[in-house]
Order: sequence, then C-alpha cells, then structure tokens
Amino acid sequence: MSDQNLTPDQALDKLMKGNQRFVNGWPDRPNQSAYRRREVVGGQHPFAVILSCSDSRVPPEIVFDQGLGDLFVMRVAGNVLSGVVIGSIEYAVEHLQVPLVMVLGHDSCGAVTEAVKGVHLLGHLGALIEVLRPAVDIAKAHGGDVVSHAIDANVRIAVTQLKESQPIVAPLVNDGKVKIVGARYHLESGIVNLLE
Repeated sequence: MSDQNLTPDQALDKLMKGNQRFVNGWPDRPNQSAYRRREVVGGQHPFAVILSCSDSRVPPEIVFDQGLGDLFVMRVAGNVLSGVVIGSIEYAVEHLQVPLVMVLGHDSCGAVTEAVKGVHLLGHLGALIEVLRPAVDIAKAHGGDVVSHAIDANVRIAVTQLKESQPIVAPLVNDGKVKIVGARYHLESGIVNLLE
C-alpha cells in the first residue's frame, strides 16, 4: 500500500515499527538513496507529522527509521505549539493529507527542566518558559518527579490543543481522517512510548 493511502492507524503502525528497528540496532534506512532524492523532487507525500523538540539527541527521521519525504517534521524547543507550528500542521493534514500527527516529548528535556526551576530567563527564552508553565503546574500538583511529569503533561496539552484546533484540524480528527497522538522518547533505550 502506498504511503498516500495509509489510514491513521496504519501510519502509526509504520512509525512504531520503524522505531523498533532503530531500538534493535537494525535500521532499514529506507528512502535515503539518490533515486529517492530524485523521486521526491516533484512533490512530497509524508505519512506522519512529528512535532518534536529541537534537542539534538532526538532526530525523528533516525528515531523512526524513515527517509526523504516520509515525515513532515517540526522541531522546536520543548515541542511547544505556536500559531506558526499549528499552521504548519494544518498545511500537512489539509494539503498533503497526512493522516497522523505525533507530538513527541523526550527524557531530560532542557526547556521543561528550566520551566520547572522557575528562574527568570532573558530574551525570548522567557516566552518559551511561559508556554510550558501550564504543564509545570499540572506536574507540581501531581507530585513525584516534577520534570518527568511536566514532560508528559506538556505533550498531552499540545495533543488536546491540536484535537480542538479550528477550523482545520478538529474536523479532520472528528471525521477519523487524522489521528493525533502523544509520545515520549527515552534517550537511553531509544524507545518511543505512546502516552495515553
């Protein structure tokens, strides 16, 4: 089946199988040839959108063992949403008909750690910390490892915001054409776990 015809669940299965190959140390490294490079010159048909942190240890194409044209990736510190990020996701799901959106958090996220510390940061870093504050508040109410809980809460907040995003994303989710999931990447094992 062509990636253009994948259902949301098939796209998620393909993504997670790629992660399993990466974890096992036997990646296929698909779609990374000169032929594929020429093949995608005329257009792109990614099967998944990944909103990931800009952390250099979390490159989605490698973590999910994918290649050129397979993933529509946005990387921003703390994998946070903004109008520009949501607009990019809208483009992918509406114009490119991508059936799956994954918000991918990760262990030891520096942005979340700074937000938990609650220190005042100069420049635009303060704006990033403000966006993360709701996740930190949820994590503090939860107790335990506040940074770890805030990482997951931040992902869940973004997933909820995307599912409710009007006028483009929410109708596609409600019609079953797009699935939005949250996940967490574990730096040591390489495993990506879906968040409920």
